[in-house]
Amino acid sequence: MTIHKSFPITIVAIAVFYCNAIIQAQGPVHLPATKSDDFAQFTSGHSGTASLEQLQEQMDAQSEEIADLSSALKQKLDPGVSGATMKIVGRVHADYWGFPNTSPGVDDLEGGDPQNRLGFRRVRFGVRGTLPVNMEYRIEMEFAGGNATEFRDAWLGWNDLPVLQTLLIGNQKRPYGLDHLNSSRYNVFLERPFVIESFNQDCRRLGVQSYGISEDQSWNWRYGVFNQRLIQDEGNYTNDHLQLEVAARLANTIWYDKASAGRGYAHWAVSGTTAYPDGSTGGDNGPVGPDQNEARFRHRPEARSASRWLDTGRIDGADNYQLLGLESVLNVGPLQLVGEYENVWLDRDPGAGGDLHFHGGYVYASYFLTGEHMPWNRRSGTIGRIKPFENFFLVRTSDGQCGTGLGAWQLGVRYSYADFNDLDILGGIGESVTFGLNWFWTPNARMQFTWIHGSIDNNSGNSGDYDIVGTRLMVDF
Repeated sequence: MTIHKSFPITIVAIAVFYCNAIIQAQGPVHLPATKSDDFAQFTSGHSGTASLEQLQEQMDAQSEEIADLSSALKQKLDPGVSGATMKIVGRVHADYWGFPNTSPGVDDLEGGDPQNRLGFRRVRFGVRGTLPVNMEYRIEMEFAGGNATEFRDAWLGWNDLPVLQTLLIGNQKRPYGLDHLNSSRYNVFLERPFVIESFNQDCRRLGVQSYGISEDQSWNWRYGVFNQRLIQDEGNYTNDHLQLEVAARLANTIWYDKASAGRGYAHWAVSGTTAYPDGSTGGDNGPVGPDQNEARFRHRPEARSASRWLDTGRIDGADNYQLLGLESVLNVGPLQLVGEYENVWLDRDPGAGGDLHFHGGYVYASYFLTGEHMPWNRRSGTIGRIKPFENFFLVRTSDGQCGTGLGAWQLGVRYSYADFNDLDILGGIGESVTFGLNWFWTPNARMQFTWIHGSIDNNSGNSGDYDIVGTRLMVDF
């Protein structure tokens, strides 16, 4: 719901003033004879002025109703600034996770037998909009943590700037990892792959970032400077060491079939970062909170568990690290193929140990049984909102029968791998195969089902296999 300032009363007043001016200048208006009895009866005994006065009264009455409605709407929701717009946004993701099979080594990683989980993965609510002349803003809160409320997107920015195009300042996504840059509203699988989440945990950081696109929309890019600390539950960062990083992504939609409205396209991108963590205060027994060393890579088993099953711990003596990511997408009608690979090279201070290399990637294939396709947003280089050919519905008709729509059905399979073992750092090697089924009721609602079979090897001596099932009900607006 976007609110704009409108002036219906002013328009009506101008129209009435103009008509009255004509009548006063030309005198009474007499309509010509007509063969329509109804029209003759309507105009009989009335001058043009009298008819216009009746019309003016009706328009005045309608104008008052419009004014009352506009006033009532402003009391409910108003951006507060003339010329501003405001849109309400939100999403609700309700999850169930089960662990039908885990080995003893995995149980040790979890700290005991993994327990089934039922609850909210995301409950977000916020607003976004524009401010005169060329500013925009967004504030989105996360309520899934109960009393531990956090913010997610929280930024202000400017559009149509020379060179920079769009510039945002605040909490926003760092520009690497396609599966993170995609919205959770559109992703094929319930949770993101090992390497994507590990190298960019929760993805949003406080920073300044520029977003650009070429005139033909074939190229898009983003680059910026960020603080590495995840502050969405703390609100600020306090440390003499700023732990900054410079990050960027360059993406190209190398093929886009306009004739089919984008049912066919191909994409590639390269992304990376150079980061400077505070390795001098590292170690799991070091400081807690905002003073912690941010050289750490970890992730759950691509599902919701109590602990991270892959975890390097905080790496002592981490001086700097570089990340390089490659991504590609090919979409042909209902079929989509996606792959990403990321590397991290970490340099440690003398005496802290040798330099480290962590890496991983994933590939997936998805297919719509009902013929839809995954839309592509060329401005951002990410997937878009899926629109079923026929929305799912179940309603009782006048004859007592039930009418139904099929909705959209999508299958997906993903292979994921990550290696966080190098020298003395044993973060673990993760490998998994995920099968997914998505049932889209409408463009804004769907159910997701997933089954994961995976293994964790050599995580500080803990190794094992697991099977996990998950279900999600989700809506967004």
